[in-house]
Formats: sequence, C-alpha cells, structure tokens
Amino acid sequence: MSAPTCIEDEEAGSLSLLMIVLSVVLLGAIGLVVDGGAKIRGTQMADAVAAEAARAGGQQIIAAEAMAQGRVRLDPGLARNKARDYLRLTGFDGDVSVSQSGQLVRVTTRDTVKPVFLGLLGIHSMEVSGYAEATLVHRVGAP
Repeated sequence: MSAPTCIEDEEAGSLSLLMIVLSVVLLGAIGLVVDGGAKIRGTQMADAVAAEAARAGGQQIIAAEAMAQGRVRLDPGLARNKARDYLRLTGFDGDVSVSQSGQLVRVTTRDTVKPVFLGLLGIHSMEVSGYAEATLVHRVGAP
C-alpha cells in the first residue's frame, strides 16, 4: 500500500504567491492614484501661475497715452517683464507674448513634478504645463 497523497502539500505556498501578486497590483494602483493626482495638481498650479502672470502683465498700460488720448493699450515691454518677473518669483519657467494691438497677454508655463511611486518604475519626473490669456478691456465712461 502506498501512502495517501495530501492535497495540502501540493498547494503549499500558493496563497502566499497570490498575496504577493495582489500586493504588487495594489501598490501599482495606489501609485497611479497618488502620482496621477500630483500631476493634476501640478497642471492646476501651472494654469494658476500662468493666469496670475498674465494678469500682472495685463495691468501694464501706457498711462500717458491713456490720459492724453483716452486710448488704453499695453506697454508690450513692461507687460512682458512683469509677467516674466511673476514667473521667476514663483519658480516656473515659461513664455510670455503680447499681441501687436497691445490688448492681449499670453503666458505659457512649464514645470516638473516628481512622482513618489512611479519612481520605482523608472519614471523620475513628469512634465506639466499651463496656459492663460489676459485681455485688456476698456469701458468708455466707466467710473
């Protein structure tokens, strides 16, 4: 007579292998949520900084021309400089342009987000960008 085969011996360790696989999958999902959220927050911040830089540039009007002729337009050089100053103060890199008509400031920002979990997979940085425009609006007879 031969000894009976025990089913428990054949499946020994199968539960621990399943737990290892599930743990890796769970950590990957958590990593995507955490690092994906960081990228979304980084993009929102890049948009907010671009909007504030555009606003800062959009306030730089040619005052003498506005007072003498009632014509309001931006001082292109001053508007670009103020928007770039704002970007520099916030630590963002970006581009600033002022329209030929002197009525519009466009700002594009760039930044890098450092992932927490995706770094384990070799992704050590994620690029984010933002964009905003500020349009100069002048109302005649406004108080």
